[in-house]
Amino acid sequence: MHNPCLACGACCATFRVSFYRGEAIPGDGAVPEELTTPVTPFRLAMLGTTAEPVRCVALEGEVGGRCACAIHPLRPSPCRDFEASWEQGQPHDRCDQARARHGLPPLSPADWA
Repeated sequence: MHNPCLACGACCATFRVSFYRGEAIPGDGAVPEELTTPVTPFRLAMLGTTAEPVRCVALEGEVGGRCACAIHPLRPSPCRDFEASWEQGQPHDRCDQARARHGLPPLSPADWA
């Protein structure tokens, strides 16, 4: 299946990615702590997502072009849980909002064919 997210990256350059700091405890499957910044005593955020212009430090490539997450297997839960529009058969406002911010049209079911 074609994944339109590999030619997008808008969510990575629109939203703050904050998560429980336990996701960065060293070990297998942990978010690399050096790519994070403290938000509260119990929460971290991915570097680059706490101020404008937003761009996650792990995003490689250009928004709207070929792009990918450099830590995809280790990405934090907000990234794992984020659904692109029509990925599960329905639109998602946050995906559409991120794409619009970068001048990209909303995804459609055809984008997943």
